[in-house]
Amino acid sequence: MHARIIRRAIRSAALAAAVTGTLTWAPSATAQSTEPTPSSSQAPTENSAPEAGSIAITKKDPAGDLLAGAEFLLLDAAGQEAGRGKTDAQGELTFPDLAPGVYRLTETTSGSPAHDVVADQDVIVAPGGTARLTITDPFKAAQLVLKTADDKTGKLLPGSTVNVGSGDTTLLTLTTGPKGITSGELPISSRTGHFWVQQIKAPSGYDLYKPKKPFTAAPGAPVTVTVTNTKTATGPQPDPSDKPTSTPSTPEGVPNEESPGAVNPVPAKSSTPEPGSSTDTAAAPEADTPPKSPAPEGSLASTGADATPWIIGGAGMLGTGGIAAVLASRRRLSAGIASRHDETG
Repeated sequence: MHARIIRRAIRSAALAAAVTGTLTWAPSATAQSTEPTPSSSQAPTENSAPEAGSIAITKKDPAGDLLAGAEFLLLDAAGQEAGRGKTDAQGELTFPDLAPGVYRLTETTSGSPAHDVVADQDVIVAPGGTARLTITDPFKAAQLVLKTADDKTGKLLPGSTVNVGSGDTTLLTLTTGPKGITSGELPISSRTGHFWVQQIKAPSGYDLYKPKKPFTAAPGAPVTVTVTNTKTATGPQPDPSDKPTSTPSTPEGVPNEESPGAVNPVPAKSSTPEPGSSTDTAAAPEADTPPKSPAPEGSLASTGADATPWIIGGAGMLGTGGIAAVLASRRRLSAGIASRHDETG
């Protein structure tokens, strides 16, 4: 019996030892963790949203005037509309409360018939910042219509080429078509532009119009300019200032038209008789002819050659009598000399 008590005591001791070992290990294993326990200083905090930005627009024209009524559309990076608006009387427009990022700004209308819109542009909005833009709308081009016409009939002429410019700058070069008309857009940098047209090639059969023709044009408005040409002369025109270089000959013994009352002189005959002339016969009489008696004082010479000085003097005294009177006088003189020759013979 005593042995049984001892064996029970041993079993109880062994069981107690086994239970005590298990309780001692289990808390140790449970206390260890695979991840470190965060401290209170490393605890996450809530993130705040980035501060919003804005875009401020000031609208002007090339002359510096503020433009009201211009409309703009704003798109975000995803192409979604982020805002739209119109400039006020001071030409200003603001897009507020924009998330930071890149935006696309489009001008949909200038709000003025004289102004054109600008191209689209990208705008960067920074957190808490304001992107300020000054936008200048250009003036619209003038619509130029050019005509070339005949200065007499008004008929439109093709093939006319002109330069169009302002100041010392050529802006356009235009040529009229088959109907004598052409057109083009004329750039303008002010509310009233001053320009000129100069023809550099005339239509076929017409003289070139050389002067510069001035004109004015307004932005966005149509303007018509007409250049006129004179038809080229078909033949050479005589110059009134030209005079003949040679003096026309005047018949001998005819009254002189430049000096009324004067008669063109008859040239004196040469003192040397020509061979075979009547003077040769008078100078050498035949041998059978009896010697001539001396002529009485105051009578004329007995030969035709001796009568020449009298004929010249008579021609001078005849004045405006003309060559017919001179010839008649010579015939009468010759008849008288022949008669005296017969009497003395």
